[in-house]
Amino acid sequence: MLCGNDDMPMALLSLAELVTLRETWRAGGLRLVLTNGVFDVLHAGHVSYLERARALGDVLVVALNSDASTRAIKGPQRPIMSQAERAAVLGALRAVDHVTLFDQPTAEAIVGALRPDVYVKGGDYATPEQAPDLARLPEARIVAAQGGQVVLLPYAEGLSTSAIIQRILERYGQKRST
Repeated sequence: MLCGNDDMPMALLSLAELVTLRETWRAGGLRLVLTNGVFDVLHAGHVSYLERARALGDVLVVALNSDASTRAIKGPQRPIMSQAERAAVLGALRAVDHVTLFDQPTAEAIVGALRPDVYVKGGDYATPEQAPDLARLPEARIVAAQGGQVVLLPYAEGLSTSAIIQRILERYGQKRST
């Protein structure tokens, strides 16, 4: 575990450490909630989402896309904040119990290893019928096969990192090329 300062230990753990903890949580009857994402330029939509996710169980683990994974998904100009900075901010939130990093484009390996009781993603991963879009959310298949629940939380319209970046560029006289 890394330490941010003397008062608050950072909740960044390896997948192996989380797997060990998972057995303890399961034995204690605790309900594990897992979510994943980039969480770049943390904003009110992220905070609300994480609080709602945490309310679905006893322990919330956030799997955070590494810098390399983020660049592969979002392009060469992202992330704005490094993985260490993003992990520190996430780990400081009351709703988040632990953070782990991953380099893959999806969190399938983490889902398979941790076997969450609840897997949470935003409503932007829903089909028009409000079911999980399995083409864009392969983790949902793994969760369902392991007996877990997939929950899609409503998407906070207009509260996205991309929208914040665009607003900053517009206010400082530049237009975003993407």
